[in-house]
Amino acid sequence: MNLRKTSILAVCGLTLLGACAPAMTDTGTGATGLSRTQQGALAGAAVGALYGGTRDSDSNNQGRDAARAAIIGAAAGAVAGNILDRQAAALEQSISNPNVQIINRGSYLQVILPEGILFATGSAAVSGPAQTDLYAVARNLNQYPNSRVEVVGHTDNTGSAALNQDLSQRRAQSVAGILAAAGVASGRLSALGASYNQPIASNDTAAGRAQNRRVEILIRPTQ
Repeated sequence: MNLRKTSILAVCGLTLLGACAPAMTDTGTGATGLSRTQQGALAGAAVGALYGGTRDSDSNNQGRDAARAAIIGAAAGAVAGNILDRQAAALEQSISNPNVQIINRGSYLQVILPEGILFATGSAAVSGPAQTDLYAVARNLNQYPNSRVEVVGHTDNTGSAALNQDLSQRRAQSVAGILAAAGVASGRLSALGASYNQPIASNDTAAGRAQNRRVEILIRPTQ
């Protein structure tokens, strides 16, 4: 059996297993109806099959190697997806402000904090209530230590590029500083100001500009 056929069979088999499993209803559910655990298993199987099939130097056991690697890859992918599912669910339970968005992107978690709950206009000082939620995020990060954490500040396009770059950087550093003060290892943290270069809505309306003024915490697993 050649590599291509084995890879297809391995992934198709896991797809059938995923289709038979109950659909998830929390943030771990993708558009396909599969949980992140199931999606991770499928992705891991595909990568594992391709990798395993190319490791055999004489190609005599290429099909067997691909199948074995698919199983190992599926297990690793399922574990990673399950951890993200559980971490996202724990974050949702610990954060009190309903305006904070927690999105499981499959390979990382995205926590979106609107400007209105974090800062006064033009300020980089984090409000008291927002600090409480950031301490909850920090506790979650310490419970799931195998990740790196990127804190990214965003603005709308009002004002000069230099002003917005400075403000977005200071805001990202303020949030990262609170996470560090709450016990998150500084080596896991990075802070970046993105200014108005990554809008998620139109800057032509007040509502759109409000959405663009935000800080995002990106949690990327390292294992």
